[in-house]
Amino acid sequence: MYNTESLFDLTGKVAVVTGGGDGIGKASCEILAAAGAAVVVSDISLEKAQSVADGIVAAGGKSAAVVCNVLNSDDLTHLIDFTVETFGTVNILVNNAGLGGGGRENPFKIDRAYVERIYAINVFAPWQLCKLAAPHMQKSGYGSVVNITSMSSINNSPDMAIYGSSKAALNHLASNLAFDYGPMGIRINNVGPGATRTHALATVLTHEIEAKMLAHTPIHRLGEVSDIAGAVLYFAAPVSAWVSGQTLMVNGGGVQTLD
Repeated sequence: MYNTESLFDLTGKVAVVTGGGDGIGKASCEILAAAGAAVVVSDISLEKAQSVADGIVAAGGKSAAVVCNVLNSDDLTHLIDFTVETFGTVNILVNNAGLGGGGRENPFKIDRAYVERIYAINVFAPWQLCKLAAPHMQKSGYGSVVNITSMSSINNSPDMAIYGSSKAALNHLASNLAFDYGPMGIRINNVGPGATRTHALATVLTHEIEAKMLAHTPIHRLGEVSDIAGAVLYFAAPVSAWVSGQTLMVNGGGVQTLD
């Protein structure tokens, strides 16, 4: 008989989540904590991170907050050092912090600085955090990296070239790093959200846009952050022990593109 509870049990594990102050990041922090992990909530806003950490502790979990601007290499180093100093190791890394998209990337109105910023946040920061966390994961005997990528990584949409290509790069980065990290006992996978109800989506969503998105969505609703967090838990937990280098699109069975 399977012990399904143990397959999702993260008791004794330590998780780091970037961009954990709200949205998908917050939901990921909460579900990992509910599964037993001690969670370090990192965010560019210490106030938001602390609020999430306080909520986890109030619910009986273990958590700590730390400010982290993923554009700053020193902040990334400090994040991992802080986690090890606070909880002893790193077992789970959720690279959630990201930027771009929303159909705002007219190729004739953006410049190189914008492109470099998007790639620095969406590709370089996850790469560096993987590199920093990997030795601790190997030493602890348990390692899982989960990158939050996007349906935009496989969709074709106007004014989305930089964000979409950066997320496509993140997909391919993970599928290749799986070969490098596998012998260290570390798995690396991606969760690709479709249109999910977050503050970021709310800034561009209208009733007309939602109707067009749902026309391409067999499960006829937009995603909730809990839908994405469930996939994060799957990749973080022992249930996916033989899964690495994969990208799971969580999108209601369709694609939320516009005609």
